[in-house]
Amino acid sequence: MPSFAAQERQALVQALVDAGPLAPTLCEGWTAHDLAAHLVAREHRPDAGVGLVVPLFAGYTERVRRSYLEQTYEDLLEQIRTGPPRFSAFALPGVDAAANLGEHFVHCEDVRRAQPTWCPRELAAPMQDALWKQLGRMAKLAFRRASDPVRLVRPDGAEISIGGIGQPVRLHGEPAELLLYAFNRTAVAQVRLEGPHEALDRFTASRIGL
Repeated sequence: MPSFAAQERQALVQALVDAGPLAPTLCEGWTAHDLAAHLVAREHRPDAGVGLVVPLFAGYTERVRRSYLEQTYEDLLEQIRTGPPRFSAFALPGVDAAANLGEHFVHCEDVRRAQPTWCPRELAAPMQDALWKQLGRMAKLAFRRASDPVRLVRPDGAEISIGGIGQPVRLHGEPAELLLYAFNRTAVAQVRLEGPHEALDRFTASRIGL
């Protein structure tokens, strides 16, 4: 059975096929073609990846991404579909599952939820559990700028806690929706916030995301 990351890779490709190259996405200023170029550059040009985390190299990363726009949309989608090349770090055993499940899920929703008729996908419980694990690994980093404690609460009551002093802000939602919120897709994530008014004001004014 394909891994959850592999399943989500194919869901992302299908979303890109359905949308078409000129469709908008939730990545500001990017069409579906732009997003496809980013996804291929990320797996095929590891030298350019540093610009995704180090602002000094962001210009180089963007130039590499733009070079992939010279390829047809169909060629880019085929490269995404077939996975990373053998020389890529993403081809190492276990790396695709660890590094790409969240990436591909969020970008799939970047395509889907930018369209006017979107609705949430019905995700099986095992997929929600896998996304919950992803969220647990990155939540502290995603919510590091929050000045009050944060509690991420799934429908069964399980929590991920960030910070420990003061009245917490609680975010309620399915793991998939909480993950989208953690990736700063706050406008489309179906998440309910609870907490003291002042804490909520501080939280919503803070910058969420990696």
